[in-house]
Amino acid sequence: MTAGRTLRVAIADDAALFREGLRLLLEAAGVEVVHQARDGTELLSLVDGDVPDVVILDIRMAPHPEGGLDTAEKLRERHPQLGILMLSQYAEAPYLMRLLKRLGSSGLGYRLKDQVADVETLRGALLRIVAGETVVEPELVDRLAAEGPHELDRLSAREMDVLRSMAEGHSNEGIAAELHLTTKTVENNIARIFTKLDLPADTTQNRRVIAVLRYFRAQRS
Repeated sequence: MTAGRTLRVAIADDAALFREGLRLLLEAAGVEVVHQARDGTELLSLVDGDVPDVVILDIRMAPHPEGGLDTAEKLRERHPQLGILMLSQYAEAPYLMRLLKRLGSSGLGYRLKDQVADVETLRGALLRIVAGETVVEPELVDRLAAEGPHELDRLSAREMDVLRSMAEGHSNEGIAAELHLTTKTVENNIARIFTKLDLPADTTQNRRVIAVLRYFRAQRS
């Protein structure tokens, strides 16, 4: 998205009242809502005809409980550069891990519905997603981290802090700002994380995604 251009968004949710409330919220933030859809089939048709910058859709959407996830996968396949923000009533780690596995980490968000009422927070999340970042609900990361010991004991405390921030979707610059480190220090910590998790540089998969998936799996073990 070029600087100064209005952010263009599509919304999909099977609850008409929520769709309308979200539209009003987005427009109040200066975001243009170009499409509204009741289900994944309608959304795919609308987006194929006019691709927005980012799509916001419910994970549990008609016609079946995982309709939103299926739609997100089809959207990413058809429009690889399209930003996708998934909304959910609950912080569900299996859904997040499926999203990361199937869609990758770039331009992807997972937020709770009751946490998107703040206009600036929502707009900021959308801009980060359009920029190619990952935006993960902090409550999900916090809840998983509180569940007990995990298998990442080989990482230092600082490396765990960096990995946790990665799991929240922050870029290297965002991690540096959050942890009060230099970007170079963050890069060095990430390199050590990859080494300790046996993620070679020549892997055909995204090492950042794999590291985050291991983090979430470890929190649930």
